[in-house]
Amino acid sequence: MRVVMIWRDNQDYSRTVIDWLHDFERRTGKLPESFSPDEGDGQNLARVYDVVEYPTILALDDSGKVLQEWRGEMMPQVNEVSYYMLDN
Repeated sequence: MRVVMIWRDNQDYSRTVIDWLHDFERRTGKLPESFSPDEGDGQNLARVYDVVEYPTILALDDSGKVLQEWRGEMMPQVNEVSYYMLDN
């Protein structure tokens, strides 16, 4: 499985995302992949998964199917997301 976060830095919500990522790493020792929707892979992911609200976190299976998604500034609990990273 793969967990990706698509978000923009220097936005009103950026501090919330940065704090959440630090907490996530501290508690799990892992981090979701992080992309900007304005560059390369982030643009492609945003287009393929129709991401227009940021931040967005996607849990994807090995074939790219969305298993779970979280959209908007209300960040999910760490254990909700880390569940999808257990095999990584």
